[in-house]
Amino acid sequence: MAAEPPAPPAADPAPSPAGAGAGSAAPLAALKPVQTLRRRWPALLGAVVTAAMLGGLAGELFGQGLAGLRRAVPTAAGFYVFFLISYFALPVADFVIFRRLWHVPAGAFGALNRKRIANDVLVGYSGDAYFYAWARARTEMVAAPFGAVKDVTIVSGIAGNVSAIVLGAVALPLGYELIEPATLRTILWSMGLATGLTLAFLLFSSRVFSLPRRQLWFIFGVDMLRIVVNCVTIAIAWSFAMPTVSVGLWLFLIAGRQLVSRLPLVPNKDLLFANFAILFIGQDQALSDLMAFTAASTLLVHMCIIAVVGIEYLVERTQAWRHEG
Repeated sequence: MAAEPPAPPAADPAPSPAGAGAGSAAPLAALKPVQTLRRRWPALLGAVVTAAMLGGLAGELFGQGLAGLRRAVPTAAGFYVFFLISYFALPVADFVIFRRLWHVPAGAFGALNRKRIANDVLVGYSGDAYFYAWARARTEMVAAPFGAVKDVTIVSGIAGNVSAIVLGAVALPLGYELIEPATLRTILWSMGLATGLTLAFLLFSSRVFSLPRRQLWFIFGVDMLRIVVNCVTIAIAWSFAMPTVSVGLWLFLIAGRQLVSRLPLVPNKDLLFANFAILFIGQDQALSDLMAFTAASTLLVHMCIIAVVGIEYLVERTQAWRHEG
Protein backbone atom coordinates (compact mmCIF):
# COMPACT_ATOMS: atom_id res chain seq x y z
CA MET A 1 0.00 0.00 0.00
CA ALA A 2 1.36 3.38 -1.00
CA ALA A 3 2.14 5.70 1.88
CA GLU A 4 -0.06 8.68 2.17
CA PRO A 5 1.64 11.97 1.43
CA PRO A 6 2.50 14.00 4.54
CA ALA A 7 -0.03 16.54 5.55
CA PRO A 8 0.85 20.10 4.68
CA PRO A 9 2.11 22.20 7.61
CA ALA A 10 -0.56 24.07 9.46
CA ALA A 11 -0.81 27.70 8.61
CA ASP A 12 0.17 30.26 11.25
CA PRO A 13 -2.84 31.38 13.20
CA ALA A 14 -4.17 34.75 12.24
CA PRO A 15 -3.25 37.54 14.59
CA SER A 16 -5.81 38.16 17.25
CA PRO A 17 -7.83 41.28 16.90
CA ALA A 18 -7.01 44.21 19.11
CA GLY A 19 -8.02 43.53 22.65
CA ALA A 20 -8.45 39.76 22.15
CA GLY A 21 -7.11 37.74 25.03
CA ALA A 22 -6.56 40.84 27.13
CA GLY A 23 -7.84 39.03 30.18
CA SER A 24 -5.20 36.29 29.95
CA ALA A 25 -2.21 38.24 28.63
CA ALA A 26 -0.28 40.26 31.17
CA PRO A 27 -0.16 43.97 30.49
CA LEU A 28 3.12 45.30 29.19
CA ALA A 29 3.56 47.50 32.24
CA ALA A 30 3.44 44.44 34.48
CA LEU A 31 6.45 42.99 32.64
CA LYS A 32 8.69 45.87 33.79
CA PRO A 33 10.87 45.01 36.77
CA VAL A 34 9.57 46.22 40.09
CA GLN A 35 11.93 48.59 41.90
CA THR A 36 12.87 46.64 45.01
CA LEU A 37 14.33 47.85 48.27
CA ARG A 38 17.73 46.64 47.13
CA ARG A 39 17.68 49.08 44.21
CA ARG A 40 16.21 51.90 46.24
CA TRP A 41 18.60 51.78 49.21
CA PRO A 42 20.87 54.60 47.90
CA ALA A 43 17.96 57.03 47.77
CA LEU A 44 16.72 55.90 51.19
CA LEU A 45 20.18 56.28 52.70
CA GLY A 46 20.49 59.74 51.18
CA ALA A 47 17.17 60.79 52.70
CA VAL A 48 18.13 59.43 56.13
CA VAL A 49 21.52 61.18 56.08
CA THR A 50 19.93 64.46 54.97
CA ALA A 51 17.37 64.30 57.78
CA ALA A 52 20.12 63.51 60.30
CA MET A 53 22.19 66.43 59.03
CA LEU A 54 19.26 68.80 59.47
CA GLY A 55 18.70 67.58 63.02
CA GLY A 56 22.37 67.80 63.92
CA LEU A 57 22.77 71.27 62.42
CA ALA A 58 19.65 72.56 64.17
CA GLY A 59 20.89 71.21 67.50
CA GLU A 60 24.34 72.77 67.14
CA LEU A 61 23.15 76.06 65.67
CA PHE A 62 20.42 76.70 68.23
CA GLY A 63 22.59 75.38 71.04
CA GLN A 64 25.93 77.22 70.86
CA GLY A 65 25.96 78.51 67.28
CA LEU A 66 23.57 81.42 67.71
CA ALA A 67 25.50 82.55 70.78
CA GLY A 68 28.61 82.73 68.62
CA LEU A 69 26.80 84.75 65.97
CA ARG A 70 25.61 87.26 68.57
CA ARG A 71 29.14 88.02 69.70
CA ALA A 72 31.51 90.59 68.15
CA VAL A 73 30.72 90.49 64.42
CA PRO A 74 33.59 91.35 62.03
CA THR A 75 32.77 94.49 60.05
CA ALA A 76 35.38 94.05 57.31
CA ALA A 77 33.96 92.56 54.11
CA GLY A 78 37.26 90.80 53.48
CA PHE A 79 36.57 88.45 56.37
CA TYR A 80 33.44 87.07 54.73
CA VAL A 81 35.01 86.83 51.26
CA PHE A 82 37.99 84.80 52.42
CA PHE A 83 35.92 82.80 54.89
CA LEU A 84 33.68 81.61 52.03
CA ILE A 85 36.72 80.79 49.88
CA SER A 86 38.09 78.72 52.75
CA TYR A 87 34.71 77.06 53.28
CA PHE A 88 34.27 75.97 49.66
CA ALA A 89 37.88 74.84 49.17
CA LEU A 90 37.01 71.25 50.14
CA PRO A 91 33.89 70.67 47.98
CA VAL A 92 35.55 72.40 45.02
CA ALA A 93 38.61 70.14 45.36
CA ASP A 94 36.36 67.07 45.58
CA PHE A 95 34.47 68.21 42.50
CA VAL A 96 37.72 68.63 40.54
CA ILE A 97 38.79 65.13 41.59
CA PHE A 98 35.54 63.35 40.70
CA ARG A 99 35.21 65.40 37.54
CA ARG A 100 38.53 63.87 36.49
CA LEU A 101 37.60 60.36 37.63
CA TRP A 102 33.96 60.12 36.54
CA HIS A 103 33.19 63.24 34.48
CA VAL A 104 30.48 64.10 37.00
CA PRO A 105 27.93 66.79 36.02
CA ALA A 106 27.60 70.13 37.78
CA GLY A 107 24.86 68.63 39.96
CA ALA A 108 27.49 66.58 41.80
CA PHE A 109 28.67 69.76 43.56
CA GLY A 110 25.56 69.74 45.75
CA ALA A 111 26.13 66.09 46.70
CA LEU A 112 29.77 66.84 47.55
CA ASN A 113 28.67 69.69 49.81
CA ARG A 114 26.33 67.31 51.60
CA LYS A 115 29.21 64.83 51.89
CA ARG A 116 31.33 67.46 53.63
CA ILE A 117 28.49 68.54 55.95
CA ALA A 118 27.69 64.97 56.97
CA ASN A 119 31.34 64.34 57.82
CA ASP A 120 31.39 67.52 59.92
CA VAL A 121 28.06 67.13 61.72
CA LEU A 122 27.46 63.37 61.90
CA VAL A 123 29.72 60.40 62.51
CA GLY A 124 33.05 60.52 60.70
CA TYR A 125 32.98 59.21 57.12
CA SER A 126 29.17 59.20 57.06
CA GLY A 127 29.45 61.75 54.26
CA ASP A 128 31.62 59.37 52.24
CA ALA A 129 28.97 56.67 52.68
CA TYR A 130 26.33 59.14 51.52
CA PHE A 131 28.33 60.10 48.43
CA TYR A 132 28.89 56.43 47.62
CA ALA A 133 25.12 55.93 47.76
CA TRP A 134 24.64 59.00 45.56
CA ALA A 135 27.05 57.61 42.96
CA ARG A 136 25.63 54.09 43.28
CA ALA A 137 22.18 55.40 42.40
CA ARG A 138 23.66 56.76 39.16
CA THR A 139 25.24 53.62 37.80
CA GLU A 140 25.08 54.99 34.27
CA MET A 141 27.73 57.48 35.36
CA VAL A 142 30.16 55.03 36.96
CA ALA A 143 30.13 51.24 37.16
CA ALA A 144 31.96 50.66 40.48
CA PRO A 145 31.98 53.77 42.66
CA PHE A 146 33.13 52.15 45.91
CA GLY A 147 36.78 51.80 44.92
CA ALA A 148 37.11 55.41 43.81
CA VAL A 149 35.34 56.85 46.88
CA LYS A 150 37.52 54.69 49.13
CA ASP A 151 40.73 55.75 47.40
CA VAL A 152 39.83 59.44 47.45
CA THR A 153 39.05 59.23 51.19
CA ILE A 154 42.32 57.46 52.00
CA VAL A 155 44.45 59.78 49.86
CA SER A 156 42.76 62.80 51.43
CA GLY A 157 43.68 61.44 54.87
CA ILE A 158 47.28 60.86 53.73
CA ALA A 159 47.48 64.43 52.43
CA GLY A 160 46.20 65.72 55.76
CA ASN A 161 48.77 63.65 57.65
CA VAL A 162 51.62 64.77 55.40
CA SER A 163 50.67 68.44 55.77
CA ALA A 164 50.38 68.05 59.56
CA ILE A 165 53.80 66.37 59.79
CA VAL A 166 55.45 69.05 57.65
CA LEU A 167 53.78 71.91 59.50
CA GLY A 168 54.56 70.31 62.85
CA ALA A 169 58.22 70.05 61.90
CA VAL A 170 58.15 73.81 61.22
CA ALA A 171 55.93 74.99 64.10
CA LEU A 172 57.04 72.82 67.04
CA PRO A 173 60.67 73.99 67.17
CA LEU A 174 59.38 77.58 67.42
CA GLY A 175 56.68 77.05 70.03
CA TYR A 176 57.47 73.89 71.98
CA GLU A 177 58.50 75.88 75.08
CA LEU A 178 54.93 77.17 75.40
CA ILE A 179 53.42 73.67 75.45
CA GLU A 180 53.16 71.60 78.62
CA PRO A 181 55.52 68.60 78.65
CA ALA A 182 52.68 66.05 78.85
CA THR A 183 50.86 67.69 75.93
CA LEU A 184 54.09 67.90 73.95
CA ARG A 185 54.71 64.18 74.44
CA THR A 186 51.16 63.44 73.25
CA ILE A 187 51.73 65.57 70.15
CA LEU A 188 55.00 63.81 69.35
CA TRP A 189 53.42 60.36 69.81
CA SER A 190 50.51 61.42 67.59
CA MET A 191 52.89 62.65 64.90
CA GLY A 192 54.72 59.34 65.05
CA LEU A 193 51.45 57.41 64.74
CA ALA A 194 50.32 59.56 61.80
CA THR A 195 53.69 58.98 60.13
CA GLY A 196 53.43 55.23 60.68
CA LEU A 197 49.91 55.05 59.24
CA THR A 198 50.96 57.06 56.19
CA LEU A 199 53.98 54.82 55.56
CA ALA A 200 51.83 51.70 55.98
CA PHE A 201 49.40 52.88 53.30
CA LEU A 202 52.30 53.67 50.98
CA LEU A 203 54.01 50.31 51.54
CA PHE A 204 50.83 48.33 50.87
CA SER A 205 49.45 50.67 48.22
CA SER A 206 49.07 47.90 45.64
CA ARG A 207 46.65 46.08 47.96
CA VAL A 208 44.88 49.13 49.35
CA PHE A 209 44.17 51.24 46.27
CA SER A 210 42.19 50.35 43.18
CA LEU A 211 42.85 53.47 41.07
CA PRO A 212 45.93 53.81 38.85
CA ARG A 213 48.95 55.48 40.42
CA ARG A 214 48.73 58.48 38.09
CA GLN A 215 45.22 59.26 39.31
CA LEU A 216 46.26 58.77 42.93
CA TRP A 217 49.02 61.36 42.52
CA PHE A 218 46.50 63.72 40.92
CA ILE A 219 44.18 63.33 43.91
CA PHE A 220 47.06 63.89 46.32
CA GLY A 221 48.13 67.06 44.49
CA VAL A 222 44.61 68.49 44.51
CA ASP A 223 44.23 67.72 48.23
CA MET A 224 47.53 69.37 49.11
CA LEU A 225 46.56 72.46 47.11
CA ARG A 226 43.20 72.49 48.89
CA ILE A 227 44.89 72.39 52.29
CA VAL A 228 47.16 75.29 51.35
CA VAL A 229 44.23 77.36 50.05
CA ASN A 230 42.18 76.59 53.14
CA CYS A 231 44.96 77.56 55.55
CA VAL A 232 45.94 80.74 53.73
CA THR A 233 42.42 82.05 53.18
CA ILE A 234 41.24 81.47 56.76
CA ALA A 235 44.40 83.19 58.01
CA ILE A 236 43.65 86.19 55.79
CA ALA A 237 40.01 86.19 56.93
CA TRP A 238 41.07 86.26 60.59
CA SER A 239 43.55 89.05 59.87
CA PHE A 240 40.63 91.14 58.55
CA ALA A 241 38.69 90.40 61.74
CA MET A 242 41.66 91.16 64.03
CA PRO A 243 43.92 93.53 62.08
CA THR A 244 46.23 93.99 65.09
CA VAL A 245 47.53 90.45 64.46
CA SER A 246 49.69 90.03 61.36
CA VAL A 247 48.89 87.55 58.60
CA GLY A 248 52.25 85.87 59.23
CA LEU A 249 51.37 85.12 62.85
CA TRP A 250 47.95 83.86 61.80
CA LEU A 251 49.64 81.52 59.29
CA PHE A 252 51.87 80.22 62.06
CA LEU A 253 48.81 79.57 64.22
CA ILE A 254 46.98 77.93 61.32
CA ALA A 255 49.96 75.59 60.95
CA GLY A 256 49.47 74.62 64.59
CA ARG A 257 45.74 74.22 63.99
CA GLN A 258 46.33 71.92 61.02
CA LEU A 259 48.76 69.88 63.11
CA VAL A 260 46.35 69.61 66.04
CA SER A 261 43.43 68.64 63.78
CA ARG A 262 45.29 65.53 62.55
CA LEU A 263 46.49 64.29 65.95
CA PRO A 264 44.74 60.97 66.78
CA LEU A 265 45.67 60.90 70.50
CA VAL A 266 44.64 64.44 71.50
CA PRO A 267 41.13 64.40 73.07
CA ASN A 268 40.17 68.10 72.84
CA LYS A 269 41.72 69.57 69.71
CA ASP A 270 39.77 72.85 69.70
CA LEU A 271 40.71 73.62 73.30
CA LEU A 272 44.38 72.86 72.65
CA PHE A 273 44.44 75.16 69.62
CA ALA A 274 42.62 77.94 71.50
CA ASN A 275 45.11 77.79 74.39
CA PHE A 276 48.01 77.72 71.94
CA ALA A 277 46.66 80.77 70.08
CA ILE A 278 45.98 82.75 73.28
CA LEU A 279 49.57 82.19 74.44
CA PHE A 280 50.86 83.75 71.22
CA ILE A 281 48.29 86.50 70.66
CA GLY A 282 46.76 87.30 74.01
CA GLN A 283 43.40 89.08 73.65
CA ASP A 284 41.73 85.92 74.89
CA GLN A 285 38.20 87.39 74.84
CA ALA A 286 38.52 88.78 71.29
CA LEU A 287 40.10 85.55 70.08
CA SER A 288 37.43 83.41 71.73
CA ASP A 289 34.72 85.56 70.13
CA LEU A 290 36.37 85.21 66.72
CA MET A 291 36.64 81.41 67.02
CA ALA A 292 33.01 81.20 68.17
CA PHE A 293 31.83 83.43 65.33
CA THR A 294 33.79 81.40 62.75
CA ALA A 295 32.34 78.12 64.04
CA ALA A 296 28.81 79.55 64.10
CA SER A 297 29.21 80.97 60.59
CA THR A 298 30.29 77.55 59.36
CA LEU A 299 27.16 76.00 60.86
CA LEU A 300 25.01 78.71 59.31
CA VAL A 301 26.48 78.10 55.84
CA HIS A 302 25.95 74.37 56.37
CA MET A 303 22.31 75.06 57.14
CA CYS A 304 21.81 77.28 54.09
CA ILE A 305 23.36 74.71 51.75
CA ILE A 306 21.21 71.90 53.11
CA ALA A 307 18.11 74.07 52.72
CA VAL A 308 18.95 74.99 49.11
CA VAL A 309 19.83 71.41 48.17
CA GLY A 310 16.68 70.13 49.90
CA ILE A 311 14.47 72.51 47.94
CA GLU A 312 16.20 71.49 44.72
CA TYR A 313 15.64 67.82 45.55
CA LEU A 314 11.94 68.39 46.24
CA VAL A 315 11.53 70.21 42.92
CA GLU A 316 13.25 67.35 41.07
CA ARG A 317 11.12 64.69 42.75
CA THR A 318 7.92 66.65 42.10
CA GLN A 319 8.77 66.93 38.40
CA ALA A 320 9.62 63.21 38.27
CA TRP A 321 6.30 62.24 39.90
CA ARG A 322 4.38 64.43 37.44
CA HIS A 323 6.25 62.86 34.56
CA GLU A 324 5.54 59.34 35.83
CA GLY A 325 1.90 60.22 36.35
